[in-house]
Amino acid sequence: MVFTIHSFVKSILSKGESIALLLARVAVAYGFYEPAMQKWSDIDAIATWFGTMSIPMPTLNAYMTATTEIVGVVLLTLGLFTRLISILLMVVMAVAIITVHISHGFSAGDNGFEIPLYYMLFLAIFASFGAGKLSLDYLLFGEDQ
Repeated sequence: MVFTIHSFVKSILSKGESIALLLARVAVAYGFYEPAMQKWSDIDAIATWFGTMSIPMPTLNAYMTATTEIVGVVLLTLGLFTRLISILLMVVMAVAIITVHISHGFSAGDNGFEIPLYYMLFLAIFASFGAGKLSLDYLLFGEDQ
């Protein structure tokens, strides 16, 4: 009986997998949009800020971070090269946690690492499972992209 119920529920819920992955990708992409645009609006200030945190080659890293974030917005939205961009964005989030957020604790309200951690977890899902059927990855590369 339990196995029958489990199988039935699984068959129903699995039909929403691609929609769930699409909505999650778009939500995460949207979360990267504003920070990416803020970086690009004053990249010199970002480079200076990176320098104050002892990030090596702060100007290069400011450009690399801003580029990764804005390209990530586009690629996650389209579901194109999702696994690759997810890994790169996870690196950006790890650096953000280590350099900015960890000293503030966990809580998002205190500028802690809660939100970047959630982004990393979603990105890990995309890196592991791909973009789903509602994506250019699926259209161009098929199920085993």
